[in-house]
Amino acid sequence: MRKSHGPAFKKVVIELDKCPLCRGRAVTQGMFHDLPCDRCNASGWVAAATGQALALDELVTQLGMRLQAATRQIEQLKKSRATGPEALYQDGNRLGAGGTNYTGD
Repeated sequence: MRKSHGPAFKKVVIELDKCPLCRGRAVTQGMFHDLPCDRCNASGWVAAATGQALALDELVTQLGMRLQAATRQIEQLKKSRATGPEALYQDGNRLGAGGTNYTGD
């Protein structure tokens, strides 16, 4: 086993799951009003492997990493190009009058 000193070069992604107590809502039902969930530190997320709440600084980091991954996935889906006959209607080819799209219809 190799010995290393200091922090890891890359942050490890911890798999998150909804809190089983509050079901991801971050609050539990009190007698008269909602109370912050103690099991998940009022975040609605716990570590999937252990079911334990993450420290707040670790939770912020993990949620930020998930948000960045989701944003990249959304951008990738937005950039998907149509192929075949529908591609003529999706992209402007500037061959029509005044530089508009010409489809040949």
